[in-house]
Amino acid sequence: MYEVEISNSAMPVVTECGLLAASEPFYHMDRTADFNVLIYVTEGIIYVAEDGEEHEINPGEIFFLKRGVHHWGSREIKKGTRWYFFHFKEGEPIPNRYEEKTVLPKKIYISDDSRPAHMIQRCIDMFYSSESIGKRRLHRSFFDILSALADEAEVKERRQGLADRICEYLGNHVSEPFSAAALEKEFYLSYKHMAAVFKRDKRETMQQYHTRLKINAACYLLKSTLMPIGEIAAETGYRDALYFSRCFRAAKGISPTEFRRSVRMY
Repeated sequence: MYEVEISNSAMPVVTECGLLAASEPFYHMDRTADFNVLIYVTEGIIYVAEDGEEHEINPGEIFFLKRGVHHWGSREIKKGTRWYFFHFKEGEPIPNRYEEKTVLPKKIYISDDSRPAHMIQRCIDMFYSSESIGKRRLHRSFFDILSALADEAEVKERRQGLADRICEYLGNHVSEPFSAAALEKEFYLSYKHMAAVFKRDKRETMQQYHTRLKINAACYLLKSTLMPIGEIAAETGYRDALYFSRCFRAAKGISPTEFRRSVRMY
């Protein structure tokens, strides 16, 4: 998912920032930048693809593009769209010190009266200020913005229950193969992070949970319908009926056919 990380022992360096408004329709620049990008949309929608993954940034949303990853405009951005942007690089960590890093949310919504929103405007003012004190405070203030966004994302995660939301998502996608990429796209989080949280809270992996849902769905179809085994396999996201039968036997100890026969006896 190309999440941006910042060092907890070094200030990020802002190289460019500002507030832009589209005077006519256009496409986002096609480039592989040597800096990270923060985009905060206040009006309209910005469309951008990052390494082939398309993203839609709506009003109130902050989105990060990672340096070194190719990104480009995937759709036309309409006239009147307004957004803040920051180009920034990671600061140099302190030598011989344990390097702790904070992972920034890929996308997060903030209200226009929130603390990060006000801080963004102040950072823009500092960047264009002629006073040396404003310049010196800029990087610290920008670091505070990034830290506030990371904290807010963590609070939202705890409040909403990430593992429960993953369960709901997997439950709504029982008929599809398990996909780490689809989960990353849905939650804007790295698969590694989601896997760790899910295993901690649910005491099983996401794949195990998804497989259990599939097998339970297959059991229901075997009991309540006359669908052929191959059709049930396809209905529960297995392209190969033989592989489905192996998974079913591993979970239930008997084959799908034996399971159907056993429940039909009662």
